[in-house]
Amino acid sequence: MLVSFKNHINTKFPFLKDTRLVIAISGGIDSVVLAHLCHKLNFNFALAHCNFNLRGNESDADETFVLDLGEQLDVEVFVQNFDTEVYAEENKCSIQMAARELRYDWFSELAQQLNFDYIITAHHADDNLETFLINFTRGTGLNGLTGIPELNGNIARPLLSFSRETIEAYAKSENIDWREDSSNSSRKYLRNKLRHDVIPILKEINPNVLHSLQNTLSNLKETEAIVNQSIKDFLSKAILKKEGNTITYAVSEFKKQNNSKAFLFEAFKDCGFTEWNDVEGLLDAETGKYIASGTHKLTKHREFLILTYCHSELVSESISLNQPIKISAVEVQKSQVKTPLGVLFFDEAEALRDNAKNTIYVDLEMLKYPLEFRLWQTGDVFHPIGMKGKKKVSKYLKDEKLTPREKDNTWVLTSEDKIVWVVGRRADDRFKVAGRTNQILKIELK
Repeated sequence: MLVSFKNHINTKFPFLKDTRLVIAISGGIDSVVLAHLCHKLNFNFALAHCNFNLRGNESDADETFVLDLGEQLDVEVFVQNFDTEVYAEENKCSIQMAARELRYDWFSELAQQLNFDYIITAHHADDNLETFLINFTRGTGLNGLTGIPELNGNIARPLLSFSRETIEAYAKSENIDWREDSSNSSRKYLRNKLRHDVIPILKEINPNVLHSLQNTLSNLKETEAIVNQSIKDFLSKAILKKEGNTITYAVSEFKKQNNSKAFLFEAFKDCGFTEWNDVEGLLDAETGKYIASGTHKLTKHREFLILTYCHSELVSESISLNQPIKISAVEVQKSQVKTPLGVLFFDEAEALRDNAKNTIYVDLEMLKYPLEFRLWQTGDVFHPIGMKGKKKVSKYLKDEKLTPREKDNTWVLTSEDKIVWVVGRRADDRFKVAGRTNQILKIELK
């Protein structure tokens, strides 16, 4: 592998040889092998390790291992400790997203302050396949299917053409030690499910699936270049004005296209919108109709679409207090949805725990999408968990002795018009976790 890696550097990354590098290292096999390879090639590098404090003693042991590796390779080691759970809570995001944001923000800061030219990560070919499948299963545009970039700004990934199998074989042949992250064996996260359950089947069907993926990604990137030029030409006509945080588009330019939804997606794909039928519906909507995401608001005004970037709290204020919120399967997989009551967090759980005021556990396979988050209505009926039979929501709220104001601000989460949860109060028995349950979904309001 060393010879192949050296040739790959000479062909694709010759600029790394005479620069200052910082290697993002977890202590796992991929990043440790990358460090050893760079050491063999006499690169000028340091190691940067994030301790996310999520696995107790195991996290501390990873840190110690990396420090020892730095001594072994005679390179400088930088370590940063994070309170990841607090960050996730404060920023209303998942643990995985919190760790990603903390990691890359620190790497960028480190490179800037200490004049490192490039940040090197150990993503490899199997990571690329996993990312491709994750984006594919969640739904994405063309750009989400073109894989992890080998070079993105000052972030380089020189192992992307090497498989996990090749990396493991090299580590064993060189007697290289590494740390195993126990969380990698859990099926709780989608990436791990794909890694342990799906990809082995794909490799059984096609042993050269990684090579096939490289060919596919190459073809898609060429197609993406053509699409990007087409979109660039289109937007030069569709965008009428840019002023501050607002961009004005001509509705007529979208309507001229045979597939207006595709052009709407390309124009607004980075704005956080998920219900593209609703976006397309704005083209023929009355003045004043709008949709909002966590960061943007798109409003129909006469013959224009007006896109406004807003701070999250301003977007929240723009959401009507009585407007139902549709929640797609993609949004559930992304783990969080903003509502007038707070943020709904969705996370697959490995075990059932007791329902609490703001947390319930349901049978994931019982849900039908889109879910709907709305105020309760006269005539609503549900099956209170732990009770036999059904009950009117109005009777339940009366029995709970809620004040008129509390009743007016009671919301329900529904699936095909069946109540899943009287939010913050009682789950529905029809969606409870039972012996037949294969996947448990934790729903939490924060």
